[in-house]
Amino acid sequence: MDLGTANTVIIHNDKIVVDEPSIVALDRSSNKNMIALGSKAQQMHGKTHENIRTVRPLRDGVISDYDAAEKMMRGMIKMAVSKNRLFDPALKMVVGIPSGSTEVEIRAVRDSSEKSGGREVYMIYEPMAAAIGIGIDVEMPEGNMIVDIGGGTTEIAVIALGGIVSNNSIRIAGDDLTADVIEYMNRQHNIKVGERTAELIKINVGSALTTLEDPPEDYIVHGPNRMTALPMEVPVSYQEIAHCIEKSISKIEAAVLSALEQTPPELYADIVRKGIWLAGGGALLRGLDKRLTNKIGIQFHIADDPLHAVVRGTGVALKNTDKFSFLMR
Repeated sequence: MDLGTANTVIIHNDKIVVDEPSIVALDRSSNKNMIALGSKAQQMHGKTHENIRTVRPLRDGVISDYDAAEKMMRGMIKMAVSKNRLFDPALKMVVGIPSGSTEVEIRAVRDSSEKSGGREVYMIYEPMAAAIGIGIDVEMPEGNMIVDIGGGTTEIAVIALGGIVSNNSIRIAGDDLTADVIEYMNRQHNIKVGERTAELIKINVGSALTTLEDPPEDYIVHGPNRMTALPMEVPVSYQEIAHCIEKSISKIEAAVLSALEQTPPELYADIVRKGIWLAGGGALLRGLDKRLTNKIGIQFHIADDPLHAVVRGTGVALKNTDKFSFLMR
């Protein structure tokens, strides 16, 4: 299971059985009973009345609402079982966690996993899982660098001999880019937009470069004027979004450089020769690989399926718990 800030993905026997947004809708009036989960709850986000609240149980890659996280995990496991009839709900589970997690944060994930039906629960750091999911042989005496840009955290790790040699986990990722877009639309266009609209702007015209070879068309945004509340229609270009997320992308660049500074010279030479792998939803941002390659001088590669690299790695680790036991907690 990849328990992510933005999406939770469950894999079983190399098949992705659940891929849903990490959000739940709870009923305030009946002791916080869960009304909806995943994409159904996301459709309610920002549209609820006083008896319903939507909750994203994870913030910055860690559990921020323990009760909601447990309900969400339990619901997604039930969803996987009912959809596929593949496995017993008394599960053996491997869960991806941020490499910068504290013991308290790790304990929260373990407790939620156990209470949602996990019989045996193992934790694996997300960059290690991403490396395994990409197909890298993590046990080789060679340096490999992974940059996993998720919803809440960006995980940067240098891996060799089955361990993380140097890493940098920063809480700048997809959610921060979405917040940048909301703030920009407020300030520059005087239009109110919510999280879902900002996410759509990012998906449709998000870019890390102000010049793209194959630029997307402008995205039309509808919303109320901040001052008059009258309806507005604003076209947004990819150049605008590249400018508004510039500071956050620069922080990710700085974090990558910081991890490289801590890397031993022999491993650094391997990384220069082989390049750096980008995984996570952030890897899909237009022009990001090219920008990082130009800035740092090392070739960046986007994983074949960056959104599912971590969960595929947890799936491989689950099948080979004996082989990868030294990687897991």
